[in-house]
Amino acid sequence: METMLSERDDIATAKYGRMKNYVDGEFTDITADRTIPVISPLDGSWLADMPCSSPADLDAAVAAAQAALPAWSRMPIKERVQIFFRYKYLLEKNLQELAALISEENGKTYSEAVAEVEKCIELTEFATSLPQLIAGEVLEVSKGVECRTERTAVGVVASIVPFNFPAMVPNWTIPNALALGNCMIIKPSEKVPLSVGLIALLLQEAGLPDGVFNIVNGDSHMVQAICDHPGIEAVSFVGSTKVAKLVYQRATHQLKRCLALGGAKNHLLVLPDAQPEMTAQNVAASMSGCAGQRCMAASAMVAVGNVDAIIERICIEARLIVPGKNLGAVIDQAAKTRIEKYITEAEEQGAKILVDGRNYTVPGKEHGTYVGPTVIDHVRPYMAVATEEIFGPVISIIRVATLDEAIAIENASPYGNAASVFTQNGAFARYVIDRASAGMVGVNVGVPVPREPFSFGGWNESKFGVGDITGKSSIEFWTRLKKSTVKWNPEAGINWMS
Repeated sequence: METMLSERDDIATAKYGRMKNYVDGEFTDITADRTIPVISPLDGSWLADMPCSSPADLDAAVAAAQAALPAWSRMPIKERVQIFFRYKYLLEKNLQELAALISEENGKTYSEAVAEVEKCIELTEFATSLPQLIAGEVLEVSKGVECRTERTAVGVVASIVPFNFPAMVPNWTIPNALALGNCMIIKPSEKVPLSVGLIALLLQEAGLPDGVFNIVNGDSHMVQAICDHPGIEAVSFVGSTKVAKLVYQRATHQLKRCLALGGAKNHLLVLPDAQPEMTAQNVAASMSGCAGQRCMAASAMVAVGNVDAIIERICIEARLIVPGKNLGAVIDQAAKTRIEKYITEAEEQGAKILVDGRNYTVPGKEHGTYVGPTVIDHVRPYMAVATEEIFGPVISIIRVATLDEAIAIENASPYGNAASVFTQNGAFARYVIDRASAGMVGVNVGVPVPREPFSFGGWNESKFGVGDITGKSSIEFWTRLKKSTVKWNPEAGINWMS
């Protein structure tokens, strides 16, 4: 850990000191004129100072990646993935250390951080299967003439990742992109830059060659520089829809390939025949997991008909979720203020607060930024809590009479990440699956995230670009398809095919 940070000058400095970039296998000082403090949401403690890298810092990282690219991309993929077998082992070996760091800088509970690292392990496991998934095709298309396809690396690529999953979202891209022969520049969120530095150390220990993976710290200015840099061929982004649009437009304007994942407003459709206990547990867990700071969180529940008994159970489950115990903090004070403003505005507009998480303080962690689980009933479809991404442990309940009304509300959202239906009727479930305007749909599942090898990605304004960021679908984004036609026998003559 110490190598990724500058040494502390005295006891008054941040816990981890001053952040460094990771370039060409070494942690290097950053030439910056601006520095952002990294604050733990758990208790408000000062973790680190993150300097904002300059364009020259980015140039150095790109140059290192370009220098490493020829040897790395020409290495057979079955040799490349051996590094990721070792990386997977190191993630398992260092699970507790990485989980503790994730919790400290992001504010989620330790158990949630452990689950995040376990997902990193699963993502890496998938990457080790890539040699079997990208095997090319060969066909004799004419007598003595053979056509063949093969996948080749795109080149130097960039990954811009958010604060809500300091390790998992980076591992959406790192194992697949690198195993497929690319070299990478990653820009972690300025709010949670520490975990990616530890990942760099694990990759180095696994045997990843210098320059293949590089970290450049910074804020929105670095995002813009990455989009504009002529040495970067592809950009992936995960964050808000507003920024995802800008990144997609800017990167593609520079003729780069880009896949930008945005925000969400996920709807849970609860029908009267839903199993009460299972539904209540799933809804409460979905809206409060990771303090609601995930693009797959339940944000709006559409109650179809009389489901009052289920709503009562949801409130019981929500009251069992206690900030500082089994509910983590939101990322900062600005987030806490914004989330609580949504709740207050809904109340002023006539919605009923069944469980109120505002103004919550955890004893002993008075400087932490916590919002308690919040259940809001009788929300109207036009209210901000019903239409906008809150990114907090808040569920808005919209009441309708029919399933078609519920589907119409889900379809009206500009987003399209996820939707779920809770029912014991298979025909109703299929009806929703067919009509939901979302890339990921669940039945009796509060967080319908596909497991590997199935890919992660939404529709509409939750994603800009073609393909998904994980699983088999990611292969298309991280590679180019090369086709070759070969003929050795002159006696076969010439025809229209050769």
